[in-house]
Amino acid sequence: MDIKTDLQRIALQEETLTFERFDKTTAWDLGTRLKSACEEQGVFATIEVRLARDTVFFYSMPGTSASNADWARRKRNVVELMELSSYRVGLSFKLQGDSLEGLMGLPLRDYADHGGSFPVSVKGVGCIGAVTVSGLPQREDHALVVQVFGTDVWGLT
Repeated sequence: MDIKTDLQRIALQEETLTFERFDKTTAWDLGTRLKSACEEQGVFATIEVRLARDTVFFYSMPGTSASNADWARRKRNVVELMELSSYRVGLSFKLQGDSLEGLMGLPLRDYADHGGSFPVSVKGVGCIGAVTVSGLPQREDHALVVQVFGTDVWGLT
């Protein structure tokens, strides 16, 4: 897949997958829907949903390890800093031939610009949280989050 095409697609996802409102109940529901989606697809992931830097939902499915939780933390840090999906950030740096560490001095120990963390945005407010999945290849982590975000139950704009 072409990086520029993926970047355009991700930018559109970030623009359109915004909530009218989002609270702790919505965060919990999102986390449980991601867990159910993983179970239905027969995949294993660590799932984290944060609201205003507060972890509202966290679950490491059987078949994951502590490294998945660490990857989730590092990817989520990118979203909380840049308010863009971790996959978009990583692809942008790849296209530029640069890195978070090289351009911004961010340590790889705490920041990972790999797919799987997506900003939780509210219309008229902006980014208020992050939802993260870790356990699949990065493009699939990203796609899983977008798939669950894209269901009609959220009233997304």
